[in-house]
Amino acid sequence: MTLNRSALSKYRRGVPTILLIHGPNLNLLGEREPEIYGTATLDDYVRTVSTVATSAGFEVEHLQTNHEGVIVDAIHAARGRVQAIIINAGAFTHYAWSIHDALATFTGPIIEVHISDPLTREPWRHLSVIAPVASQTIAGLGPLGYEQAVAAIVRQIG
Repeated sequence: MTLNRSALSKYRRGVPTILLIHGPNLNLLGEREPEIYGTATLDDYVRTVSTVATSAGFEVEHLQTNHEGVIVDAIHAARGRVQAIIINAGAFTHYAWSIHDALATFTGPIIEVHISDPLTREPWRHLSVIAPVASQTIAGLGPLGYEQAVAAIVRQIG
């Protein structure tokens, strides 16, 4: 797991931080099923969040992993250190109760984001184990959903 350490030092100086988490296969954005996910890459999404967050006075740390336990560890490490989490858990959204439980211990805003709308896709994608612990879920808006996630955090914690 690699987190942006400059963000950690800025937090210590009072700059609020958002942890942006991407789950499995999202490293393949831009290549994987462009008819569903579009052609934007993961770097494009991270850049979008960073640009919007920076203009609102926030720093962004980003993590992408294909491993559930790494996400759980990152959420635990975020407690008391970052002010908000934006998470696109990928397929973990539908069954990773360990991520649900870790998020339940985080006291700041949690925004669940999906590039496509899971409710319009296969039935197994209709359940989100993240939604019960999220402040808000934004789905089906592509990059705009990420911009709205940052805006929601700004509204919730200023």
